[in-house]
Amino acid sequence: MQPKLADVAKLAGVSVTTVSRVINNRGYLSTDTKQRVSAAMRQLNYQPSSAARALKGKQFKLIGLIFASLENPLIAEVVEEIEDRLFGHGYKAIICNSKDNPEKERQYLKMLVSNQVDGIITGSHNEGIDEYRMSGLPIVSYDRYFQTQIPTVSSDNYAGGQLAANTLINKGSKKLLLVSGSLESKTPNNLRSTGFLDTAKDKGVTVNHLKFPFNTTPTIKRATLKDELSKKHPDGIFCTDDLTALLCMQTAKEAGLKIPEDVQIIGYDGSTYVQEYHPELSTIVQPVSDIADMVVRLLFNRLQPNDEKLLDQYLLPVKLLQRNSLRE
Repeated sequence: MQPKLADVAKLAGVSVTTVSRVINNRGYLSTDTKQRVSAAMRQLNYQPSSAARALKGKQFKLIGLIFASLENPLIAEVVEEIEDRLFGHGYKAIICNSKDNPEKERQYLKMLVSNQVDGIITGSHNEGIDEYRMSGLPIVSYDRYFQTQIPTVSSDNYAGGQLAANTLINKGSKKLLLVSGSLESKTPNNLRSTGFLDTAKDKGVTVNHLKFPFNTTPTIKRATLKDELSKKHPDGIFCTDDLTALLCMQTAKEAGLKIPEDVQIIGYDGSTYVQEYHPELSTIVQPVSDIADMVVRLLFNRLQPNDEKLLDQYLLPVKLLQRNSLRE
């Protein structure tokens, strides 16, 4: 059973009021009293209620993080880096996984507001959620547009798409396949596809475009990719995320294709996981550390406003990591 304030008071030989005063550092208390209460709390492993402390004017120092899914290694890495930076500034993080479900995201927002978080960082892609505006909290976005004036931090998605197209074309690919999300939601990462398509069009190269909704299973992706490879015979593929690119590589190998001789493949994200465990994949690398730094800096700017004028969007540069899925 979780120890109560009365248990601490009994063990320390003081009143409940005295324990409360020690926890909240109110009024004059002798050193001996403070030490006895602290010792009792340690012995019972008693944790003061942050809600109770907040009612007495103490600051929560909590930040809510809302992301669509932590299954993607890049998103998991971004969240970990953000949480680490927040902790270094004395803040704790409440991490919410919305699974791209608008109602789930609304419920998480209500929970965060009720827990009196100081601010929110969101990377979920659901649209039209008024609870963000109604919360009145400082908010910063990662790779997500808002109609209201909320700063968005993202990698330069359009430049990344351009880089992928130019690389494949310059290395000899003439029949391109673009594999992306559905593009139904208006998110910054849609610009990966736009940059790729614009560049291919400028160079007169044909592109077939496969679009997978957010929750498409790997089995369905494999079947669709297998059909596309057998019928369209692309010799250059750009996937707008690394996990799909790895799936594409597996499917191509199962179809008897050689990589990169028969087909070249580029992904997008470049998480530490992919770089270390899948060194065969060439990918457009997002600057995770810089993204986390920028997101946290902007949030603290909104928590403690100064004269710095915030932009609507902050773009961070990407780079190509060339591995064995591209020709020399």
